[in-house]
Parts: sequence; structure tokens; C-alpha cells
Amino acid sequence: MHELAIAQAIVDIAVGHARGRPVARVEVRVGHLRQVVPDALAFSFELVAQGTVAQAAELVLEEVPPAGRCRTCGAQGPLDALPLCCAACGGWDVDVTAGEELLVDAIEIEEETAMSEAVVGP
Repeated sequence: MHELAIAQAIVDIAVGHARGRPVARVEVRVGHLRQVVPDALAFSFELVAQGTVAQAAELVLEEVPPAGRCRTCGAQGPLDALPLCCAACGGWDVDVTAGEELLVDAIEIEEETAMSEAVVGP
């Protein structure tokens, strides 16, 4: 299950950027061609985030459909089925331009207001 390794990498990135502050949300773009099972990744994320500042974070996954450009006819657009071929001419010589992404797109980090309020006090 490669989702566990991917989840660990996502948590490591979020924790590194949070610098000890709680992480509220992590947005990840996952290309369809990466063959990541969203439920397995969400479960793995919850598992590896336990005991970290990301343990209460919401994981938001955006699946990116495959797209490409045909080297034969120059057509660009979605690549609907495997094996990947041009929808316009049926050619097999295509450059994949989308669908292979796997990146942390955004991290929402909570402010430490509770600690600030405790210091100010009456």
C-alpha cells in the first residue's frame, strides 16, 4: 500500500511548515495516473498524523484527470482511457500534460491565539 508512504510524506511536509502550530487543513492534488486510492490515503493520513500537530487536520484531495498533447496531430485535451491515445486522431504518441501530479497544494495552519490570550490575561 503506497498510500501509507505518501501520507507520511504529506504529514512530514505539513509538520515542517507548521513549526509547532496546529495544522487545520492540508490540500493535495493527486493525478489520476498516480493510481492513489483516496479512501486509503485518507485513512493512512489519519494514522500517521496521530501525535503530530497535523492530527486534527482535514485532508482535502483534488483528483486531476489525465490530459495530454498529441505529437502527431498537435491536438490537446483530456485522455479518457488507458492506454492513453489521442482523441482526435487515435495516435499513441502523446505527451501527458496533466494527471501525474502528486503535490501538497496548500496548508492551513492555526494561529496560536489561545496561548496569546493566556499571556495577556487580566
